[in-house]
Amino acid sequence: MLKDENQYNEHQWQEEILQIILLLYPKYIFAFKSVPIQAKLADGIRDKQLDFLLVDSNGYVDVIEIKKPFENAIMTKGVYRENYIPLRELSGTVMQIEKYIYYLNRWSLEGEKFLSTKYKTQLPEGFDIKIANPSGVIIMGRENNLSPGQKDDFEVVKRKYKNIVDIITYDNLLERLQFTIEQIRKI
Repeated sequence: MLKDENQYNEHQWQEEILQIILLLYPKYIFAFKSVPIQAKLADGIRDKQLDFLLVDSNGYVDVIEIKKPFENAIMTKGVYRENYIPLRELSGTVMQIEKYIYYLNRWSLEGEKFLSTKYKTQLPEGFDIKIANPSGVIIMGRENNLSPGQKDDFEVVKRKYKNIVDIITYDNLLERLQFTIEQIRKI
């Protein structure tokens, strides 16, 4: 898919990548798609929709946002005060997932009841979904054409966002998958 990345839409990328995520992050036992949540705002309640909600073996949720692997979505090519800075696509995706986490935390017990009921038929009996400071995962962009300086600054950006578990490029995702396959073969 990466060799012909423009031939696929975001939905196709999401479907393929989600299977890899569940393999690389075995703590997640469920992944729900197009999950409705409520955003409690000053001017009322608005319905939002998460691309994916991950649920771990204890019922706690995290959010994953999967974007297309655009080559120019991560870091600027030029420097600002001797630093490469995140491009709008990356900053916007971080803001999007930060808001989803904020909305989930505010929704709290009401959200837990709603989600547990909505997905009851897909969950084991007595299994409840829980919301407690969710984290986020972002998969987007490519880093195969980044310079060493851009990669270093990208690492600074990734480490800056503590409540986001990981910001992964498609190249890094493939490296992790290959490493995991090699480790399994050794067993």
